[in-house]
Amino acid sequence: MKKVLFLSFYWPPSGKASIHWPIKMIKYLPEFGWEPSVLTVKEDTFSAADETLFKDINPGLKVYKTSFWDPFIIYKKLLGKPPESSLSASEVMSTENKGIVERLSLWIRLNLFIPDARVGWVIPGFRDAKKLLKHEKFDLIVSNGPPHSTHLLALKLKKEFNIPLVSVFIDPWVDISYYKGLKRSKRVLKKDNTFEKKVIENSDSLIFVTDGLIEYFETKYPGIRGKTNLLYWGYNEENFEQIKGFRKETRDYKILLHAGNIFDHQNPKKLWASINQEINSGNKIIIRFIGTVSPGVKKSIEEHGLTPHTEYKGFLPYNEMLKEMLGADYLLVCATEPRHVPGKLFEYMRTGNKVLAFGDDNEEVKKILNNSGSGNLHSYSSDAAEFFAENKKTEPNLSEIKKFDRKVIAEKLGKILNKTLE
Repeated sequence: MKKVLFLSFYWPPSGKASIHWPIKMIKYLPEFGWEPSVLTVKEDTFSAADETLFKDINPGLKVYKTSFWDPFIIYKKLLGKPPESSLSASEVMSTENKGIVERLSLWIRLNLFIPDARVGWVIPGFRDAKKLLKHEKFDLIVSNGPPHSTHLLALKLKKEFNIPLVSVFIDPWVDISYYKGLKRSKRVLKKDNTFEKKVIENSDSLIFVTDGLIEYFETKYPGIRGKTNLLYWGYNEENFEQIKGFRKETRDYKILLHAGNIFDHQNPKKLWASINQEINSGNKIIIRFIGTVSPGVKKSIEEHGLTPHTEYKGFLPYNEMLKEMLGADYLLVCATEPRHVPGKLFEYMRTGNKVLAFGDDNEEVKKILNNSGSGNLHSYSSDAAEFFAENKKTEPNLSEIKKFDRKVIAEKLGKILNKTLE
């Protein structure tokens, strides 16, 4: 069996959403001829913990943990937060943070940490990984980002040991969505573009989770055509099987649920006005957030008088979050731009509940929703009033939706890895 080393900054007990894809790929790859190992960090102090994710880890899986420098330890001290507390990107990157510490920290994050605040993993990670690779032989390396510092570490290992590299891009690099409305210097942008170019052009294969990302990077780097691949983020059918006995409660109100991070730039302001009108008309609606909510979104909800009708439940273990999705009536998803297909969209579709999606010029999300029969896409300038007026029940196409099961995607990944070695 061929051996592959996965580089993933986040790993359980971290509950970061970006680890669900690599966890399942690593779990299923042995069925398709690949023996995975993992290179990660010793401790992630940023994200909330989810101990339940260990259930998906094969006890025999080799996980190598390296040291790294974590700037968020200092950040928490400056804010007076306990060392064990978690942080959220939607809060750290928010333009609503007006305090001197927050503003200074944001400037440092944007202009000193290139490509991201995880760059402190590259040097110590390379040092520790070199010791590993002198004794362990791997046929291939797979790096998963963001954080895109992971790709820089993987590229150094590829060059040092002449191992083929497959780079997986969940999001853009230089102009990732949470930089929207934030200013980085020309020097920083030039350096970040150089890093991106080196990784893109020196990877043996590239995997992107949306067609929009492929089109963007192939336009920017025409020479990569022929080594790009599409593997959607997908969902875990296995986890839905584990909770198939769940039943939605009977109640006299509707729940609109958003799961995951929601940033200031994803704020569907007109939707809040529409919900306010629905409530004033006598319709009972509860807005429920699972995960992190940016200060700007919270402010909009307050301005529209919806605070008494809103619940902030914070982070939940993965299967508990799925139960919340199944128990809701409407599922809110906000695409940031045409290259973005939110990962939660696939879990939403699998629930069979009605999806309320926002996104400007996002034909990819629109196509996925239409093909699955799960809902409609609205522009951010829309109040989506017709969504609540439409009482027709959704009729999702389950066979279409199950194409996005991560076990199906893992089989495709195995074929890409095989092709990379040809």
